[in-house]
Amino acid sequence: MKFMYRYTRLRVWFYRKFFSNIRKLKFTGKILQATQFIGTGEIFVQNVELGVFPSPYFTNGVGYIEARNTTAKIEILDNTFINNNFVMIADRTEISIGRRCLIGTNFFVTDSDFHGLAINNRTNGNYECLPVKIGDDVFIGSDVKILKGVKIGQGAVIANGAIVVKDVPPLTIFAGIPAKFVKNIPVD
Repeated sequence: MKFMYRYTRLRVWFYRKFFSNIRKLKFTGKILQATQFIGTGEIFVQNVELGVFPSPYFTNGVGYIEARNTTAKIEILDNTFINNNFVMIADRTEISIGRRCLIGTNFFVTDSDFHGLAINNRTNGNYECLPVKIGDDVFIGSDVKILKGVKIGQGAVIANGAIVVKDVPPLTIFAGIPAKFVKNIPVD
């Protein structure tokens, strides 16, 4: 166990020192898994835990947070836990994750298509970006993808393997590809 601890601490340091280039990074919390912070935008992470041990991908996975352009912003708020091997890319707008969220392994979220669909728009930078907002107390399972323009309401649950392409109301469960309403969550 001592070796594992030292190995992961070294990986965390190595990724921050040699693989990260973000200038506007405000981070408080714990980084348990090697995480790369890159881009020319702003990343604000407040009292968050990145990585979980024991959990899959802890020793061989990497977290990736990119605020690609100067207008891009990623914000993750208090007491949110993000499991291993995640990807967050804000291209031109904002990705916001609220307080007390639980997020599973292999999480992917982006505000962008990255390429247009029309043949003449695939490489010219003419594509759409829309902000993503994940409310407080949201529970997101493993292998979930959240695409541009989505708002997920407070207390919602996104099932394992879902691809979320439209808004999710508060206190609901969504599952599937594309994610669809399953049921309401009872209020205690």
